[in-house]
Amino acid sequence: MEYIRKQNNICLYQPDFDLDETIDCGQAFRWEKVPTEYKCTYTGFFLDRPLTISYDGECFIFHDTGEEDFLSVWTDYFDLDTDYGEIKKRLSADETLKKACEFAGGIRLLRQDSWECLCSFIISQNNNIPRIKGIISRLCEHYGHFPTAVEMAGETPESLGFLRAGFRAKYLVDAAQKTAEGVLELKKIPYMPIDEARKSLMTIKGVGPKVAECVLLFGMYRTEAFPVDVWIKRVMENYYPQGLPKVTKGIEGIAQQYLFHYIRNLEK
Repeated sequence: MEYIRKQNNICLYQPDFDLDETIDCGQAFRWEKVPTEYKCTYTGFFLDRPLTISYDGECFIFHDTGEEDFLSVWTDYFDLDTDYGEIKKRLSADETLKKACEFAGGIRLLRQDSWECLCSFIISQNNNIPRIKGIISRLCEHYGHFPTAVEMAGETPESLGFLRAGFRAKYLVDAAQKTAEGVLELKKIPYMPIDEARKSLMTIKGVGPKVAECVLLFGMYRTEAFPVDVWIKRVMENYYPQGLPKVTKGIEGIAQQYLFHYIRNLEK
């Protein structure tokens, strides 16, 4: 990772990083692409910290960002210390994964807050990205920030009617109550054996295997988690009927990101 301070900005020179492929691929829902003079610009939040980030063709510009925030917050969030070049080299021993890595080589995992990620993927069920973003936006607007589990624990499906989240509201309430009361300890789940971690998340009403895998991967950096949706199911049926190749061991979730982006665009 190479960066310089330039006025009030941090300018990052980083290989294997693409803003569209990373931010706009369904990992997180509090980012918006905005028109600027740069090739690409997004504005968004992590733990209610705002950020505007651009790419000018040579470097990534973290606007109005000090070095301390860049190193303590955004380096981790964008997983900048991980060598994705080496990961892609390893995965490319498999021909299909090689093509997937070449197609969308700028994807990185966003290391999100576990509670926010849990809520986001509960909301994502049978939903599309614009509606997911709308529900999360109304939730944040109502509270003035992304609410904690304790703040939401007193809600009911009826009191969350303003979200227009439908059946998902009761699942959000259950998640908030279990988390606030300590029935579900989100801080401990990342360190559990993976099957135990899955079972813990699925004690929440409405959280099935796919949501649990997404929370483990995107909210807890369990890179062995492997969310399966209609696209990945198709990948497995067409390319890996006997299961994923050994090169993915321990990083199945990162392989999933490359495969998902590749097959979804390949079949458009």
